[in-house]
Amino acid sequence: MPHRRSLTHDELAGAPFAPDLHDARHLWLKAGLLLAWALVSFGAAYFARDLQVQVWRWPLNYWIAAQGAVLMFIVIVGIYCAAMNHFERQDRAAGRSSAADLPSHD
Repeated sequence: MPHRRSLTHDELAGAPFAPDLHDARHLWLKAGLLLAWALVSFGAAYFARDLQVQVWRWPLNYWIAAQGAVLMFIVIVGIYCAAMNHFERQDRAAGRSSAADLPSHD
C-alpha cells in the first residue's frame, strides 16, 4: 500500500470543503433549518385537520396537508443556499485580508 502524504493546513484551506469551514455558524444554521423542517413536516401536518379556515373557497387544512410542507422545504433550501453563499463571501473576504497581512516570501 503506498504511503499517503498528509495535507498541510494551507493545502486544506484551499480545498473546496476545508475541515474548518463547518464552524459554529454553519452548525447553528443547519440545526435551525432542520428544526423548522421538522416542525413544518410533522407539526403542521398533524394539526392541519384542526384548522377550519377557508382561503379562496379552499380549506386551509387541505392546502397545508397537500402543498405546505413541500413549499416550505423549498423555502428552507433557498435560505440554506443564500446563507452558505453569504458565509463563503465572508470567509473569502477574511482570507484576502489575512493573506494581505502576511509577509511575502520572495
